[in-house]
Amino acid sequence: MPNRKRTNAYARLDESLLRDLPPFSLLDDVQIREILDLARSRRYDAGATIFEEGDEAERFYLLLDGYMRVVRITPEGEHVIALHIPAGQLFGIAKALGRDTYPATSVTAADSVALSWPMRHWDDFVAKYEGFAAQTYKTVGNRVGEMNNRIVEMATRQVEQRIACAMLRLINQTGRKVENGIEIDFPITRQDLSEMTGSTLHTVSRLLSGWEKQGIVESGRKRITVCQPHQLVILSGAQV
Repeated sequence: MPNRKRTNAYARLDESLLRDLPPFSLLDDVQIREILDLARSRRYDAGATIFEEGDEAERFYLLLDGYMRVVRITPEGEHVIALHIPAGQLFGIAKALGRDTYPATSVTAADSVALSWPMRHWDDFVAKYEGFAAQTYKTVGNRVGEMNNRIVEMATRQVEQRIACAMLRLINQTGRKVENGIEIDFPITRQDLSEMTGSTLHTVSRLLSGWEKQGIVESGRKRITVCQPHQLVILSGAQV
C-alpha cells in the first residue's frame, strides 16, 4: 500500500489556496469554493508513492506543498526520474493525455500536501471553468518540451554535461538562495541524480566529489548547493 497519511487539518479549505494558481486564477471565489468542496486533501510523507505507473487513473491531483518526482520503470526494472513537479501544479492528469491509466509513478520528494478530485470531474472542469483547460494543456506542453530536451541531452551530451544540465534545471525550478549559493530545495541523493541522467551512481559520485573540490557545489545530508552556477553552465555545454 502507498505510504500516505490522512489529515483533517484541511477539512475546510480556503479559496486563497487556489486563487493564484494558473488553472484556477481566472475563477471567482464562488467557483473556487465549488471546486474545493469536491476535493480531498492528504498529507504524504517524503518518499510516499501516490500512484503507480499503469494504475487505473481514478483521481487527478494538485500539489499544494512539497515536491513530486515522476518516475518511469524500464522493462529491465530500472527507475528513471523523468520530471520533478513543484508545488502549485496539477499532476496525475491522465485524462489530458487521452489515457485511462497513469503513464508514470508519482513519488513525493519531500513531505507534501495534495488535493485530489475524482477523474469523472475532469470534463466538467474543462467545460465549466474558464482558463482551466488552456492552462492545463499549457502545462502538458511544457512537460513534453522538457522531456524532449532530456531526450536530446541523452543522445548528444556526455555524462558530465547531462548531470550539470540536470542540476541547473533543479535550481531553476526549485532553487532557494542561501548564503553560499543556490540550494536545491528538497532532499536529493546521488542515486536520484543517476536516475535522472542515465548514469551510474559511481559516475555521479566521482563527478560531484570533483566539483566539490573545485568549489562548484557543496553536498551533504541529501542536500546539494550550487555555489558557482556559471561554472555549472560551462560544464553543461550551454552557449554562454
